[in-house]
Amino acid sequence: MKLALVLLCVAIAAFAVQFGGYQRYGRFQPAPTNERAEFAWSRLQYDPAVGSSGGFGGYGYGFRRGRRGLWSTDYPKADRTFLDALKRLTRINARSYEQPVSLSTDDVFNYPFLYAVQVQSWTFTPPEALKLHDYLLKGGFLMVDDFHGTADWDNFMLGMRMVFPNRPVVDLPDNDEIFHVLYNLDDKFQVPGEQFVNTGRTYEKDGYVPKWRAIRDDDGRVMVAICHNMHLGDAWEWADSPQYPEKFAGMAFRIGVNYVMYSMTH
Repeated sequence: MKLALVLLCVAIAAFAVQFGGYQRYGRFQPAPTNERAEFAWSRLQYDPAVGSSGGFGGYGYGFRRGRRGLWSTDYPKADRTFLDALKRLTRINARSYEQPVSLSTDDVFNYPFLYAVQVQSWTFTPPEALKLHDYLLKGGFLMVDDFHGTADWDNFMLGMRMVFPNRPVVDLPDNDEIFHVLYNLDDKFQVPGEQFVNTGRTYEKDGYVPKWRAIRDDDGRVMVAICHNMHLGDAWEWADSPQYPEKFAGMAFRIGVNYVMYSMTH
């Protein structure tokens, strides 16, 4: 465990050199099209619900159907920084770039791991909801991140209930397998976004307490891993910033690595 933590610190330091503080999509090289790997990181594209803010996604500039969306928050730097960490800290042969995936096609079934952010703003058409339902029950894994407080939770559940009307959301205990696949995460804490640098607050809105929750399948496998009242993507994106505390970035990487390894082994 000590060796893994040392390697994690070295990896974070390397990000500062590799990325040079770049934050905006335009400064990234286009994703290659011929890279083969055993694991691909995919980010869920979705349309915003009526009345939700579907504008800029942090510094991300992803597009779907001609407009920017909150699904692209921290995109693509957070994705690529995390993938760099995953390759440094594990033996997973991971593709080095992200893959936006829409439920409007069957392409989602080619990517067994989905990451989604700002999910208080999502909604689905009935065919999209059914596709995500089938994807998860067939062995897919969805990790949701970066939504905060009571109102965000209620709006997230409006979309989630379109996918699973009756499956319960449960709190994950500290001894759950997902927290012990590689790193033992008994001492978890709230991971804030970059706003912590200017405000000193680890919370946003009324999301004072981090919630580690899940929706399981009939065999007890975590299908939907819910990171509520935290912003792991921002911690990955800003890991190379001298102002952003390493302890938050380190926790965010350990959580993400555990979730990926769990998705590949359960």
